[in-house]
Amino acid sequence: MPLRTIAVPMACATQADTLLVLLPGIGSDPQEFLDEGFVETVRETGLAADVLLVDAHRAYYDQRSIVDRLREDVVRPARARGYGRVWLAGVSLGGLGALLYAQASPPAAAEVDGLLLIAPYLGEWLTAQEIRTAGGLERWPGPATPDAAFDVLLWGWLKEQTGGGAGGRQQPILLGYGTGDRFAYSAEVLAKSLPASQVFTTPGGHDWPSWRALWRRMVPALPIARGTCTPGPPAATVQVPLRSP
Repeated sequence: MPLRTIAVPMACATQADTLLVLLPGIGSDPQEFLDEGFVETVRETGLAADVLLVDAHRAYYDQRSIVDRLREDVVRPARARGYGRVWLAGVSLGGLGALLYAQASPPAAAEVDGLLLIAPYLGEWLTAQEIRTAGGLERWPGPATPDAAFDVLLWGWLKEQTGGGAGGRQQPILLGYGTGDRFAYSAEVLAKSLPASQVFTTPGGHDWPSWRALWRRMVPALPIARGTCTPGPPAATVQVPLRSP
């Protein structure tokens, strides 16, 4: 099934060149991004970016189709419609989805321009503990075999992206999490390998109050042009919205 999306184009003084794609957490509907003020924060910050809210629910992960569906229903159509830049932003399970997509992209390809991760699910706690015990991503040897568990392979890719391994194009990553979040342990391991300017924390746990606070701080840090923009009316669709070239 194609991904259901909600398109929120911004009316800017200059045409938006960027598409900001929001992926929800487990059990969340994309409408919640509107209800929780995420789109309004984009407007208040003045980002010259259209927003696409994606109904990437758990079934796409269970069926291991999330990467293919994002590529076919969101990213490639966005590029074909003229967007010069695409950022993936994910909360919880959505953060994992953004990472899996970037991980699956060819090293030399610029399918997405960056990732904004809020309280991302990064796999088993034991894997993060192994990395921390090794002295962090830089000293961790990485996956022992190419058929290792998915989270071990994901951490191996993150090792490359944070300068701890020989990889291709490095992916810009902004990371945010609540200090009382149940996934904070894994996030802290990743945070130690990122520049301090790309890491954001707030008191609180794994829920919308923390995520809203993080979003309000992280959106202004995005390297996206500013403009005088207002959000247009949301439009439910199954594809990325058309835009003039």
